[in-house]
Amino acid sequence: MIRVAIVEDITEIREGIKDMINSREDMICLLACDSVESFLNILNEENNPDVILMDIGLPGMSGISGIKIVKEKFPDVNIIMFTIYHDSHKIFQSLRAGASGYLLKTTPFAEIKNAIEVVHNGGSFMSPQIARKVIAFFQGKQGKTHSSGLTDKEKEIVLSLADGLSYKMIAENQNISIETVRSHIKNIYKKLHVHSKAEVIKKSLNGEI
Repeated sequence: MIRVAIVEDITEIREGIKDMINSREDMICLLACDSVESFLNILNEENNPDVILMDIGLPGMSGISGIKIVKEKFPDVNIIMFTIYHDSHKIFQSLRAGASGYLLKTTPFAEIKNAIEVVHNGGSFMSPQIARKVIAFFQGKQGKTHSSGLTDKEKEIVLSLADGLSYKMIAENQNISIETVRSHIKNIYKKLHVHSKAEVIKKSLNGEI
């Protein structure tokens, strides 16, 4: 059972997603709040979710600021930004803060469900428009010389992570096992001196890979 929380100030959107999640046998919506502040006030060890859908433009604290606070308390939680914003600055801010995914509010329910499953299983997920922006930014850095020490295969896997692919999808695309993907990612973390997928993506966006 995937435990989900929603932080969204528009009632119709919040309740619609909540109903969609609760209609499934493999998911449950534990919390549905209209601001980061109200969410943090009731978040505790007993009701902490596996995945959070977080808006950016919220009353009071922004969703991006909320990522940092939530991740400090519960570092293993996966946060998907759910927003109308698709400018590069907010995308990169979100990923650098620790988001595992980035969805636009025009995303159909079926894709929201898929995104929740992907990040819960260790992958990352982005709306196609967002993935293209991330890839374009990453590819724009390829002309620079870097000393990350990553192999060509490891760089391909970093690009796949930024493209929103799950470990399973990367394994299928690269014709390797999921365990080999995990081994590559472990080596990537070691070489880049990072401890999470978000930090790997951050380094790729900064042109350090």
